[in-house]
Amino acid sequence: MARTSEARDDGPLPVGLIADIVGSRGLGDRSAAQDAIHDAFASAHAQVIPREPAWATVGDEFQAVYHSWRDAARASLHLLVGLPEGLRVRCGLGEGAIRDIEEGDRGPIQDGEGWLRAREAVEEAARRGRRRGEVVSWFVGADEDRATAVNAHLLLRDHVVSRMKSRERRICAHLLAGGTQEQVAGRERISQSAVSQALHRSGAAALLEADRLFAQGRTP
Repeated sequence: MARTSEARDDGPLPVGLIADIVGSRGLGDRSAAQDAIHDAFASAHAQVIPREPAWATVGDEFQAVYHSWRDAARASLHLLVGLPEGLRVRCGLGEGAIRDIEEGDRGPIQDGEGWLRAREAVEEAARRGRRRGEVVSWFVGADEDRATAVNAHLLLRDHVVSRMKSRERRICAHLLAGGTQEQVAGRERISQSAVSQALHRSGAAALLEADRLFAQGRTP
């Protein structure tokens, strides 16, 4: 029997996330790129528990399901900063019921409004990215006002991430994963003061605070 992921009466709707590799045809090693995306998702899921962990699909895409729009937004940030230099994905987040149809070779085969909206979202991210050059995430949800607010956050967030240098992204990723500034300083072979300066110069400090606020969120 098919299983349906829907919200409880007092809880948020699930959110499907589609992560589409940008410029996949130009990648020198697609297998290595997919491994890097798997690793980035695994790191994200250590902090943001998914409803369905990420799996690869056809067409250089990955999919995952989260318990709420907050969790999906957090996981997509972990993913974006956790990728190596030169590898980019665009993310479509779709809120709504998600139903299991059967188990496929690559992962569950699902349908439902959540995936329809996720597909709409990733296509909108691609359209806006072609026009503006940096839009990589978009959200389509059940409530228009909430979707507007979430997309305002994603636009600003992705603008910050797109301008980070490689080290700044690594610092942000390590701290999102629960590391301390002292541990990151040791990894990067720089001083703790240099880590702190990089956080504030790059905007990563604001992203870490936004992640903390989303992690504390309770209402739908």
